Amino acid sequence: MKHIFYIILFIVGTQSFAQNQSIFEKANTLYNDGNYTEALSKYKSILDTGEHSAELYFNIANAHYKLNHIAPSIYYYEKALLLKPNDKDILNNIAFAKNMTIDAIEVVPEVGFSRLIKKATHTMVYDNWAKLSIILVVLFVVLFLVYYFSQSTSKKRLAFIFSLSSLGVAFLALAFAFNSYKLDQKNQPAIVFAQESQIKNEPNLRSAEAFKLHEGTKVQVIDTVSNWTRIKLTDGKTGWVISDDIKMLKNF
Repeated sequence: MKHIFYIILFIVGTQSFAQNQSIFEKANTLYNDGNYTEALSKYKSILDTGEHSAELYFNIANAHYKLNHIAPSIYYYEKALLLKPNDKDILNNIAFAKNMTIDAIEVVPEVGFSRLIKKATHTMVYDNWAKLSIILVVLFVVLFLVYYFSQSTSKKRLAFIFSLSSLGVAFLALAFAFNSYKLDQKNQPAIVFAQESQIKNEPNLRSAEAFKLHEGTKVQVIDTVSNWTRIKLTDGKTGWVISDDIKMLKNF
């Protein structure tokens, strides 16, 4: 009975994929013909089925860009980048989309030891750091066995040195894995969707205005209280915004 259930799931999944692929191709045809609104409707119908891909988000962003929808185009380009961080086409198009935004926010670069640690951590995702640490631990065990059972003094010496080295690097890789996971959890980007949003000093309407933001600006979410969200900009400024004025990027 269980096997039949899995077969049914596979057939349904295959049919759904084929149907979405057909819709995707029709949407691409509409886009190429200049029917951006209809193409957008087709692309979003694929999203409604629960399918997500960098290509789908990229095409949705392109359609929004053609329709001069600032916030949605940047939002979907950013989502595509989350799935394909180094894609040249996405990076190129998002640069054009960001030229439509009003807010010019400086980026304060990190300096010192923390910058070096973060740069090293980002060379791999935390899953790969964890896998590397496991491989190095296995290597340590193998080399230690070689050291323990070897009769040659030179081989014992080399095995001992390399086994300790692999164990040390394994702990280092594990530390990078934890740091990478921590940074990933801390990274909560969002895009401002309100045409103009008042950023407050405190999470209430009576609070003084700290500054204004406009649609398409990217922010970092650092806290949430009721229907208010505390955000941080790349220049270090912080404030509270009504939660409905922004959309989180990591919500798939």
